[in-house]
Amino acid sequence: MKVQNITDIEGFFKVVDSCTGKVELVTGEGDRLNLKSKLSQYVSMANIFSNGEIPELEIVAHEPEDINKLFKYMIDGE
Repeated sequence: MKVQNITDIEGFFKVVDSCTGKVELVTGEGDRLNLKSKLSQYVSMANIFSNGEIPELEIVAHEPEDINKLFKYMIDGE
């Protein structure tokens, strides 16, 4: 799924952390980074977050309930 215009980065990671299955960021090169890893969150995302907002990311969630959580966050901000 593509996610856009994330301005509450802390809230986004809270939703990712609450997911039960694997949640991955797909890079422009096709690499998949585990977003449940704090190291990946801080190190690999530093460049994307440098202006305080995420313009667009491709996220892969493997569990249906996690997909629903991420959609709810994108729609309702919760």
